[in-house]
Amino acid sequence: MKNWLWLTLLPSLAFAEDKLDTGDTAWMMVSAALVLLMTPAGLALFYGGMTRSKNLLNTYMMVFSAFLVGMVIWIAFGYSIAFGTADGGLNKVIGGLSNIFLSGINWKDLSGTYPTYVFVVFQGTFAAITIAIASGSVIERMKFSTWLVFSAIWVVVVYAPIAHMVWGGGFLFDAGALDFAGGTVVHMNGGLAGLVLAYLVGERKGYPKIAMKPISVMLTALGATLLWFGWFGFNGGSAFGANAIAGLAFFTTALAPAVAGLTWVIIEYIVYKKTTLLGAASGVVSGLVAITPAAGFVDVSGAIILGSIGSVIGFFGVTALKKKLGYDDSLDAFGIHFLVGLWGALATGFLALDDKELLWDGPLKDSGDRMGQFIVQVESVIVVGIFTLIGTVVVYYIASALTNGARVDEEAESVGLDESLHGEKSFNL
Repeated sequence: MKNWLWLTLLPSLAFAEDKLDTGDTAWMMVSAALVLLMTPAGLALFYGGMTRSKNLLNTYMMVFSAFLVGMVIWIAFGYSIAFGTADGGLNKVIGGLSNIFLSGINWKDLSGTYPTYVFVVFQGTFAAITIAIASGSVIERMKFSTWLVFSAIWVVVVYAPIAHMVWGGGFLFDAGALDFAGGTVVHMNGGLAGLVLAYLVGERKGYPKIAMKPISVMLTALGATLLWFGWFGFNGGSAFGANAIAGLAFFTTALAPAVAGLTWVIIEYIVYKKTTLLGAASGVVSGLVAITPAAGFVDVSGAIILGSIGSVIGFFGVTALKKKLGYDDSLDAFGIHFLVGLWGALATGFLALDDKELLWDGPLKDSGDRMGQFIVQVESVIVVGIFTLIGTVVVYYIASALTNGARVDEEAESVGLDESLHGEKSFNL
């Protein structure tokens, strides 16, 4: 059993050994606040800067609303499905319904050494940013009403079961899959959902013939910086305490994206003989995605390998692969989040330190079987990929039916979604 993690996975139960630690409590509250900053500030600016001026406000609203919906739905239903308990074999796929609307949880209850309510909020920020990531694939042409309905259902039907399978005591958890902070649960999940939506909603009008230049690379770079700042809570908080493992995750979260940003700039210069701020920002985010599943499992060399190769994969994912396959993933959620998240999840099996103080139970910790650990990692990415693919398609058609179609009309798309859907402009100049 993953001793230090398991205490957080059944927080509604009272453990005799649980005792409030003020240091752990403070760190977990700060971490939750840092992850919150990542979505309605960091990701919203990162995405917003890359869109066209007539859709900037709508893009920000897509991300902002995803966080609002995600957090409310998480507390109402998602938390219980992800971390609750159910009778029989069903509990290996989803948790139970005993904690719907946090029923059965008292404000004095603890998850290990800090309040259960803090754990609920921390995990809720992960659910919210995952669905927000998917929005980047369909900006500039999806109905806002459809997006709200889709987000609410998707968090319950897709995100929460995956979180349970990997983190909440499900069968991937039992198999020993290593995902420190969300390579599969967050990035592969959100990135693949985005690609599915991009195909189902269809291409933007004029794509790819019409140039669709970003309104402000400066906004995107600012967003990337805020994402990096918040990511210290994203990864560091996933140690569930102010401890040495949190310190390791904090360190690797500083190193991997720095290496990745430099790598992207070097590749750009080799390929295009120019270096761009957009490329540097994209490289940093690629490095953050790559290190997420391994943040508390690897050392200096592992962080460098994950960040550099993750940047290479992200670069060619948003250039060569996207061009070859011809899909309109507006802001490259699939290229950066899914592909790089896939790399990070698989590479963790080979790069994780063979250190029993760091590892969760699994082939590597139990018997030093690194190939066995890699096989478990492969199993986890396959399961998450299939579940996300099927679940996203089903939820899309439900949301589309409930809102009389998912796509805005041609006039609204031509005018821009800021004015046609929201009656506002991002800048009144």
